[in-house]
Amino acid sequence: MSLTQRYQRPTGLAIFLIIAGAIGFAAAFALTLDKVRMLEDPDAQLSCNFSVLIGCSTNLASWQGSLFGFPNPLIGLAAWSVVITIGMAILSGAQFRRWFWIGLNVGVTGAIAFVIWLIFESIFVLDVLCPWCMVTWSVTIPVFLAVTLYNLKSGQIPASASFRRVAAGAYSWLFVITIACYIAFAIVAQVNMDALNRL
Repeated sequence: MSLTQRYQRPTGLAIFLIIAGAIGFAAAFALTLDKVRMLEDPDAQLSCNFSVLIGCSTNLASWQGSLFGFPNPLIGLAAWSVVITIGMAILSGAQFRRWFWIGLNVGVTGAIAFVIWLIFESIFVLDVLCPWCMVTWSVTIPVFLAVTLYNLKSGQIPASASFRRVAAGAYSWLFVITIACYIAFAIVAQVNMDALNRL
């Protein structure tokens, strides 16, 4: 069987990567602008500050907001640009080699690990939820799931036939799995921050 016959362009994944990338890029851009405003005026009232529970000033001013020595949103600007580019390339007919897909999976795994850490810090340490950060989290989670499950079901990540079938089934339930992750996050936030009473 030829490569052309075996390859099925993941159009749905490509479109999703473009949309998720655009949403993530917009959130990172908004956070970058807010960080610039804070640098210009540390007492600036940012549009993302809604209450003691929801706001981005605390996160942006914390060391967690510049973990690598520069504002975290700059990572988002670069990373989401790459995600959009990959989605557009797939739609244009690009066929990536296995090493590329695995490299992408390493990238999104790093992203989800970073996001989980940021969620932990926001809930358990900073005690505030950044709205633009939450937008970024909300797209990072399904991007990680989509890329990983696609790579498993398509054989980019070596796995047994039965495991690939499980991944294919989970891939078709991606929306439901994502919602379940959101609900788990909401429960943790409510239990540890009493979020509903502080809105």
